[in-house]
Amino acid sequence: MRVKATIETIQVLALQGLGFRGHDESSTSLNQGNLIELLKFKERGNDALESIIFKNAPQNAKYTSPKIQKDILYILADRVRNMIFDEVARGYFCILVDESQDKSKKEQTALILRYVKNDGLLGERFFDIMGVKNTYALTLKKEISNILSQFNLPIQNMHDQGYDGASNMRGEWNGLQALFLKDCPYAYYVHYFAHRLQLALIAAAKDKPNVWQFFSHLSCIVNLVASSSKRLGELKSFHRSEVENMLASGERQSSKWANQIGTLHRAGATRWSLHYESVRNLIDIYDASCVVVESLNKSTNQQIRGQANGVYKVMKSFEFTFILHLVDNILGIMNALCQALQQKTQDILNVMKLVSTTKALLQKLRQDDWDTFLANVVSFCNRHNIAMHDMSSPYERGTSCRRQQDHIIIEHHYHFDIFSSTIDFQLIELEHRFNDGVVKLLSLSSPLDPSGNFNLLMWIIFAILPRNVIPKISLLRTSML
Repeated sequence: MRVKATIETIQVLALQGLGFRGHDESSTSLNQGNLIELLKFKERGNDALESIIFKNAPQNAKYTSPKIQKDILYILADRVRNMIFDEVARGYFCILVDESQDKSKKEQTALILRYVKNDGLLGERFFDIMGVKNTYALTLKKEISNILSQFNLPIQNMHDQGYDGASNMRGEWNGLQALFLKDCPYAYYVHYFAHRLQLALIAAAKDKPNVWQFFSHLSCIVNLVASSSKRLGELKSFHRSEVENMLASGERQSSKWANQIGTLHRAGATRWSLHYESVRNLIDIYDASCVVVESLNKSTNQQIRGQANGVYKVMKSFEFTFILHLVDNILGIMNALCQALQQKTQDILNVMKLVSTTKALLQKLRQDDWDTFLANVVSFCNRHNIAMHDMSSPYERGTSCRRQQDHIIIEHHYHFDIFSSTIDFQLIELEHRFNDGVVKLLSLSSPLDPSGNFNLLMWIIFAILPRNVIPKISLLRTSML
């Protein structure tokens, strides 16, 4: 009964991802940690259990020590892996691998298996996490091979590899995918699609100095406004008053979830969709953010006053407002594709259609929507008292001490040097990472989806094709999955 109570408690804690041990587990402690406190809760009202655990248990058989906890966890993990092995059923599988540093700066590598279950549906299971001394390709291959062989998963049955685009993973000669290809000729390497989109957007942002500078300014604005609870409180208060006035004047419609009082969010480094949320939030609460930043100009802290002065000038500049709306339009178009690429159950045919649609919408924005876009930016500037340029004036490039005149007008600079050029970078990167050949191949492979009419398709193939071709079709199906 003691062992069973400990196992059930550990199962609950592991399922919820909670820590087991407490800071002080002595008998005089008011909080002895999650494991012991849950066991105490479990014994309440259970006389049989209360009579055999803790004080009534033998000193060497309480079954609550850290070693016992780890032993039980290892047993549970092995049982889960054995269930996954039964689902794979000695069939073909794919591996997904990624590494990262934990809080103690040690490299940890996660291994995920993707396979077709007996019912024809795709299964994707987290299989193991392993500590590695380094991230060299040979080291990773050795560790992964050891884990697979330990659970009787033949490396020869591997039919796909999914990694990021790091050189040690995708290297054509000495990368991890190349090392596995020597042992498994059908283990084709696929770069994560969601990661490709992330890299495409980041590369485009870095190649355009104006866009890179915009995100730098955006980070400063968020850090300044959201760095204290007092400023966040002021931001929400100003935004609430603004929304109430707009509702009263009829500028906003009242409906469920339509007028939430928001705040500024930092742009995350791992998901580009967070950049879109950050840009969208700043546009929604632009006036409230300006009021908070302007109020900091009166701060007694000279450093904060200097930062607020610089940030306020940036926010009230036409170039910042222009790029703010440009990035909002581009990321808004790409948001549907970004969300689709991050879904667990991914419909690859739908994603390929979204890739083509995204390219078409970006091309349309570049060719046809300049006038509409500029009109929206001008309207925003007029509403928020932002000084406008005379778009027909000559554009001068350079510093104040030495200016170089390009013999172009300001509208030409914003239209072609920023608007069209930024969209072109996006289109080039998307074409490079999602080229037409890959899109067409994956679209044509959609009939091989096991959740659809694959069995009917296979019967037709068996009836038409020669017998020596059928095994190759089966291998192609598993590789594509």
